[in-house]
Amino acid sequence: MSETKQADLKDEKETKVEANLDQIYRDLQTQAHKTRQESNATMRFFGGLLLFGAGLFMIFQNLIVTSSWGVGTIFRIGGYNIPNGTIMIPLLLGIALLFLCDRKIWGWMFIAVGIVIVLAAVIMSVNISWRTSNGWTFVTMFGLTMAGGAMMLRELFRSK
Repeated sequence: MSETKQADLKDEKETKVEANLDQIYRDLQTQAHKTRQESNATMRFFGGLLLFGAGLFMIFQNLIVTSSWGVGTIFRIGGYNIPNGTIMIPLLLGIALLFLCDRKIWGWMFIAVGIVIVLAAVIMSVNISWRTSNGWTFVTMFGLTMAGGAMMLRELFRSK
């Protein structure tokens, strides 16, 4: 082959190598950009979670929870007045049935119903009230909660 053809082939090969290197460089840049975007999305999500948690913490710090459980001897379910001790009867009956019967299903059912009744009685005796706070604290609490929740939702439902 002549020297000009060899030089042309050499130039063509170098051009192809350069084009391939340029393509590889562009691919690496694109990949790095995507990785940075994913990293930023994760940071925004956890930043929103932090704001949301801080707002909820402040809200729960301003709630006052009191209970009237055990204050009186009467517990009300609907229109019926029931002494506090009698709500324990299904639970105690279930424990007795566990040791009395061969089929333990009835004992476990009575225990489950008894636990539900006791938990319902405790929950229904709770009173929740709001502690007096200034406007700045109020706006901060709910602002943090809403901003954090919005940041998390935006990252969760962002189209990719």
